[in-house]
Amino acid sequence: MRSTTPLLFVFHSVTAGLAVAFLILLLFPDWLAGARGRHPLAQGHNGAPSYAEAVARAAPAVVNLYTTRYAEPRRDPLLEDPVFFGDQRPHLNLRTETSLGSGVILDARGYLLTNHHVVAGADAIEVALSDGRTAPGLLVGTDPETDLAVIRADLHGLPAIGVGDSDALRVGDVVLAIGNPFGVGQTVTQGIISATGRNRVGINTFENFIQTDAAINPGNSGGALVNGAGELIGINTAIISQSGGAQGVGFAIPVAMAREIMEDIIRDGTVVRGWLGMETYDLTPGQRRALAVREQGGVIVKGVVLNGPADDADLRPRDVVTHINDVPVQSARHGLEIISRLKPGSEIAIGIIRDGQRLRREATVAERPLMPFLRG
Repeated sequence: MRSTTPLLFVFHSVTAGLAVAFLILLLFPDWLAGARGRHPLAQGHNGAPSYAEAVARAAPAVVNLYTTRYAEPRRDPLLEDPVFFGDQRPHLNLRTETSLGSGVILDARGYLLTNHHVVAGADAIEVALSDGRTAPGLLVGTDPETDLAVIRADLHGLPAIGVGDSDALRVGDVVLAIGNPFGVGQTVTQGIISATGRNRVGINTFENFIQTDAAINPGNSGGALVNGAGELIGINTAIISQSGGAQGVGFAIPVAMAREIMEDIIRDGTVVRGWLGMETYDLTPGQRRALAVREQGGVIVKGVVLNGPADDADLRPRDVVTHINDVPVQSARHGLEIISRLKPGSEIAIGIIRDGQRLRREATVAERPLMPFLRG
């Protein structure tokens, strides 16, 4: 009897624990969903699934942007002809061009992210919050190569959005797009993630897009793409459409990439990237055979900038770049990303294949200009 009592005690304790755990999961199933890293779906007043809580968390941090550009008036030669008007020629006022877009507050100090193309060339920016407040927007800096810009609004008590993990996204995850399409006011659309890591879209120099079928229309640019918990995962940027309207192919810049750009702009006023001054392309199977490239990866040099770092390092068209600082180059885009992350002024080693021979070249990284001139 004494030997079995401890076993019975353990048995009853385990049974009671399992019963309590079962009861908790029955009454609070959202706890399990949260433990798995998923976002529990709330219920509306009628018991139907609802994302109202997620929208309530995110929407206050999504702003409307109104930009103004002053352009030269259209001139009519007849109106400027002194034969007709003499010294009484009519005075032509500047034309005013307006545009709209969206932005997302990421910092309670007033820093918000939007797209470069939303504010490019703007002479004035107005920031309008969902609570009715407005303020002039100060352009802190832009990065055309990722189509991102940072604006600061001088307002107090700003609602900064919560930030999610854009690196953990999965195809099929539910997302919400919040912005100001067509200027009708803040609007929410819902969809899923259609793809991640899209990088051959041809919109920006540096691309790593989240693709979604959530409706993104003109005016949504710079707005928020959020997950089911209302956390920011991307900055809505572009659509592919033959009609100009949403057709289920929208693109957003992952928030991990956008925040990195934002921090650079706030700190330096711009984004500083490394540059070697060469244009490369992925190798075709025929080129691999002709140039005796046996390993996977590697890119062929099409052209180099005269007197640029690659030219100074004696890189030539038809060279195959296989490594940068002992890192295998998988593709032309991968090589561009490696180089852009290098600090200007740093010394690097470049592994190449030339006429079947493996060579090593040393180069000094320069700061990347916007539009290099290549020679072939």
